[in-house]
Amino acid sequence: MPDPTVPPTPPVPLASLLAREDLALRQIAGPRDPGLAVHWAHTSEMADPYPYLLGGELLLTAGVHIPDAAGEEAAGEGTSFDDYVSRIVAAGGAALGFGLAPVHDTVPRALVAACDARGLPLLVVPPQTTFSAVARALWQLMAQARHAELRRVTEAQQSLASAASRPDPVPSVLRQLARRVGGRAVLYGPEGTEIAAAGREPGTEVGPALAELARVVRPGSRPPSATTPAPASATDTTGGTPLAAYALGAGRGFVLGVAAPRREPGDHTIASVAAVLLSLLTGEHRSGTEAARSSALVRLLLGAPPESVAPLLGGERWQVVHGRPEGQDPDELTASALGAALGSPLVDLADGVVRVLVPGEREPLAQPGWALGVSDAVAPADWPAADTRAGRALARARATRTPLVRYGARPALADLVPPDAAEAHARTLLAPLDETLADTLRGWLALHGGWDRTAVALGVHRNTVRQRIARCAALLGTDLDDPDVRMELWFALRQR
Repeated sequence: MPDPTVPPTPPVPLASLLAREDLALRQIAGPRDPGLAVHWAHTSEMADPYPYLLGGELLLTAGVHIPDAAGEEAAGEGTSFDDYVSRIVAAGGAALGFGLAPVHDTVPRALVAACDARGLPLLVVPPQTTFSAVARALWQLMAQARHAELRRVTEAQQSLASAASRPDPVPSVLRQLARRVGGRAVLYGPEGTEIAAAGREPGTEVGPALAELARVVRPGSRPPSATTPAPASATDTTGGTPLAAYALGAGRGFVLGVAAPRREPGDHTIASVAAVLLSLLTGEHRSGTEAARSSALVRLLLGAPPESVAPLLGGERWQVVHGRPEGQDPDELTASALGAALGSPLVDLADGVVRVLVPGEREPLAQPGWALGVSDAVAPADWPAADTRAGRALARARATRTPLVRYGARPALADLVPPDAAEAHARTLLAPLDETLADTLRGWLALHGGWDRTAVALGVHRNTVRQRIARCAALLGTDLDDPDVRMELWFALRQR
């Protein structure tokens, strides 16, 4: 699949292909629209090319299926030419290129008339120009257009980033976005009101249509009976003007609206970058979390108790979430991404674990590629205890390969053993096993000794699982069919 952050290869104007002197193509019929674009070239000598066209092609043919031009009028082929052209138009073909020689010396007059009648551009391909040369020229023009579009997107990204660092970041980003897409950019607030805008004023129909499209993507705008959440973005067209709307942030209610005179391949990428920047800017603008966090930190450093600082952070009860990504150590970027996904800027990264402080009324959800442990909701005075419980929940999530585990109110057996003692016991008991054997044993126990399910989970053959489990039993000198042994090993693996 193509990278969604890279604009697709743009089509090539037919006029650019006609301007290539090395091809010497001539248009002899059909509309001469400078905006007509070609997406690719396709050669076919089928009498009915409809089943083989995707739309947007320059269809190249030498007319093998067409009767000799000298006898076309006598043969009464006007109707068949009309059927041929109509099928190309129905398939969405952009233009027809007719090659002279070796079959025909001239283009049949009935074909010219049919293309004029059906509005299909007809090009003459001279004998010295091969169809391969036409296709190669088209790919070259497409590559040039793609390079230009990538350069435009890169320059736009840089200018948007610079605008976000200005003293007036939100208006600056909107101005740059409107300039880069050649239209208008609008920031709508959570209530649907227009907070800021830049660019030329749209038509009388465009403004209300853009505001309505923004309502479609605004979180909470759908009725309670709706079964699907609001989309993150949406597009529409009003009066020939393409419209787009992007929801900003995680449920904050801000929306970016964009109206442009045309929709270029890179416009979505540019608008998406602006949406990310505005999400960060409007998040701070709406809640003032940056100033509140700074004030809370200063008060804690000066000796204020956590319960007196908590109101500055926006809640009375809090949950602690411990997270670790699968197969890698987290860095600052992934830690911030987890905090954003959980809807909290209170993030800490230490010892390979990301800790996030989440308001108690918010429900942390499982995140793809992460193992999460969630504490119960507690008052600020109990934050340290909640941090410990979130760590135990994360250990349970990793041991059971579960995306998210919540700490239960009922104490577990593991809670009765001091963590240091439990870890020392696990280290001693499992010392004979290497990582591969320990992981296999953990998976086998988690799946209740199922050979096939364990093999599928680990991506190995079931005989490999059997051999590894037998090796574990031999190294540990124990009977893995004994439920007491299994329980003790499971406890140790969770602490490992």
